Amino acid sequence: MNGVWLLPLGLLAGCAAPAVPPPVEVRVPVLVPCRVELPAAPAFAVSALALDAPIDQQMKALRAERLQRMGYERELVAALDACR
Repeated sequence: MNGVWLLPLGLLAGCAAPAVPPPVEVRVPVLVPCRVELPAAPAFAVSALALDAPIDQQMKALRAERLQRMGYERELVAALDACR
C-alpha cells in the first residue's frame, strides 16, 4: 500500500521543468576592414633627371632611386603588416 502513494509522486517529479543551462560566452572572430593610410609615393631621382644627362649622373640617380624604392617598399610592407 505504501508503494501506491510513492508512484504518483515519482511520476509528478518526472514532469518538472528541466533546469535551464547558464548562458555561455562564445568569442567568434569577426572580419574587420583594414583602414591604413598608405605612404605617399616619393619623387624618384630618375624622374627629375634630364634625358641628355651623362652616364655617371644617370648611375648616381639609379642608385639613389633604388634606395628610395627599397624604403618605400618597407613602408608599404609595414602598412600591410598593420592589417594582419
